[in-house]
Amino acid sequence: MTMALPLPALLPTYAPYPFLLVRGEGDRVFDDRGQAWWDFYGGHCVCATGHSHPKVVKAVTDQAASLLFYSAAAALPVRDQAATRITAFAGMDSVFFCNSGAEANENALKVALLLTGRKKLASFEGGWHGRTLLALSVTDDPKITEPFTDQLVPTLRLPFGNLTALAAADFSGIAGVILEPIQSMAGIKTASREWFQALRAKCDEFGTLLIFDEIQTGMGRLGTPFAAQLYGVRPDLITSAKGLASGVPMGALLMSASVAAKLQGGDLGSTFGGGPLACAALLATVDVIESEGLMANARTAAARLRQELTGSVVTEVLGEGLLLGLRSAHAAALKKHLMSRNILVGGSGDPTVLRLMPPLNVSGEALITLITAIHAFAKP
Repeated sequence: MTMALPLPALLPTYAPYPFLLVRGEGDRVFDDRGQAWWDFYGGHCVCATGHSHPKVVKAVTDQAASLLFYSAAAALPVRDQAATRITAFAGMDSVFFCNSGAEANENALKVALLLTGRKKLASFEGGWHGRTLLALSVTDDPKITEPFTDQLVPTLRLPFGNLTALAAADFSGIAGVILEPIQSMAGIKTASREWFQALRAKCDEFGTLLIFDEIQTGMGRLGTPFAAQLYGVRPDLITSAKGLASGVPMGALLMSASVAAKLQGGDLGSTFGGGPLACAALLATVDVIESEGLMANARTAAARLRQELTGSVVTEVLGEGLLLGLRSAHAAALKKHLMSRNILVGGSGDPTVLRLMPPLNVSGEALITLITAIHAFAKP
């Protein structure tokens, strides 16, 4: 008789790295054997200011010592300061704090449905927005959406970046349209500035709210505070998470004054959203990004990688700033090769594209190590 193996206490979700991580510093993480790994994955685009940046650690430590938590039932100076800082950084007018990217997207879509009174949403082929129900409605990933088809909101899905399809689309009855300015999971897919501006005009024509899911593209990653500045388009709502607080769980729904003015007390709410620890980490994160020139570093690092990798086993460098895709016919083998050199990178939904999402303060040493390793790759 075969004995069933005991279930682990921690439910398995993703296949983990074949080692235990115990410490991080800057653009490297360290395992339980003392080995250092160059982190071009960034904890899945989260560690914007690097691992355990001293300013972020101090901000969180000081805040924990004075007030660990209180909900929105009490006004907190640190929350008000965080709201002022992030709205100015993003070029928006008001913010609702929550706890994750999925929660930020869920609330953005709920706001669109609530304020317009409409029943349909729009999104784009290849888009990935989260696992909650409204977020699933606009996500193009059948393996996670199909089990919930009957619970999802009707959604118009359009090809990303296609001007002809956008011009032909009928947005009447569409409450909100959501998109990642750069589609990350789909393989670092981009669109033209002209297309973004046409989308803004289309939304204005039909009274549809435009939502930028900037959970990965925001917080300086593209070399600008958010993609909205890069493409010259101001959406009605921006969602943020991932690098928002340098790894302390936090989400934010940023909105224009015209949207915020229509919301009433009780329309949105969260017990832990805008907690003091997260707000302190957010303040330190923005301070580090601005004072240490991390947006300029993202632009410089991207230009170097694009120049030195194109034409190697990497046939094309996709994306903007430090949200990059390396296209290669040998992507799987290249990823394995980089792992053997203690370099962590990410895969994507496109089997020919590897993703780079390192800390925005990635060092020259890290870049040289990655470039050298890729040029040393022997095609199978």
